[in-house]
Amino acid sequence: MSEIRFDGRVAIITGAGGGLGRTHALEFARRGAQVVVNDLGGSLDGTGSGTSLADQVVSEIEEAGGKAIANYDAVSTPEGGEAIVKTALDGFGRVDIVINNAGILRDRSFAKMTPQEFEAVLDVHLKGAFFVSQPAFRAMKENAYGRFMFTASAAGVFGNFGQSNYGSAKMGLVGLSNVLAVEGAKYDIRSNVIAPIAMTRMTEDILANMDLPLDTECVTPLVIHLCSEECEITHEIYSVGAGRFARVFVGLCRGWVSKENPRASAEEVRDHMEQIRDESGYIVPGSAADEMIAAMKDIKG
Repeated sequence: MSEIRFDGRVAIITGAGGGLGRTHALEFARRGAQVVVNDLGGSLDGTGSGTSLADQVVSEIEEAGGKAIANYDAVSTPEGGEAIVKTALDGFGRVDIVINNAGILRDRSFAKMTPQEFEAVLDVHLKGAFFVSQPAFRAMKENAYGRFMFTASAAGVFGNFGQSNYGSAKMGLVGLSNVLAVEGAKYDIRSNVIAPIAMTRMTEDILANMDLPLDTECVTPLVIHLCSEECEITHEIYSVGAGRFARVFVGLCRGWVSKENPRASAEEVRDHMEQIRDESGYIVPGSAADEMIAAMKDIKG
C-alpha cells in the first residue's frame, strides 16, 4: 500500500491550536506538508487571544522533524484572512491546501438568541472561511492546483436544538464549498466538507457519556485522503467519527409535474404530496445547472 504524502505541499489549517485542527496539522506535517498553524488562541466563545496554542503545535511539528509556521490572526476579518494566506506565501512560497476548521460556540435557544450571538458565530465559521479561502483560491488558480476542506456539522446539515447560529453557519459552509468545487474544477481545485463527530472542547459537554472512540485522530484520515493529490473527489459531504465514514448528500426526488396546468392549485399540490415526497428514483445534482436540467427533462416529459 503506497503512503499518501504531501512533500512540497503547503497546508493552511485554521483553529489548529487544539482539537481537530491540531490533529490535522500534526498528521499533514508528518506526511511531508509544510503547515501554517493558525489559531487566535481565544476562549470557546471567541473572546480573548494568545499565542501559546499555535506555538505549541509548531513546536511539536518541528520536534518531529517537520516544518511549520504559527499564525495568530483572526479569521473573522478580511485583513485576518489575507494575513493568514500571506504567512503561507511569504514563508513557504505557495498554498496548496486549506482546512477551514476555526470555530466558536454561543449556543442559545432560538427565541432567546441575540443578534450579536448569531453574528459572532457566522463571523468566525462562515465569513472566516470565506476570508481565508478567497485569497488562497486566487493563489491556487495561479498554480492550477488546490484542495479545500470545510468543517461543517450535523447541526447544520440536520439541525440541533439551541444552535440556530452554529447550524446556519455550518450549512452555509456546505454551499460555499459546493461553489468552490464548481468554480475550481478546471483548475484542479477540489473542495469537500466533513461533519465530524469527535471529542473536542466544543463538543465535550455533548459527547462526554457516549462511550465511543471519539478521538480526533479518527477524523483526520478522511481529511488526509480528500486533500491528497491522488483524490479527485469534490463537491461532497462526509459524516466521520469513531471509525465510521459515510457520505451525506442532498438528493432531488423525481417529484410530480402538473402537465395539464403548470399553475397547479394548492389543492392539487396537496393531493400529490406523496408523489412529491417520494424518494425513489432520486438523483444527486452536481450543481444548480444539473438540478435545472433534471427539472426540464421531467417537465418536458
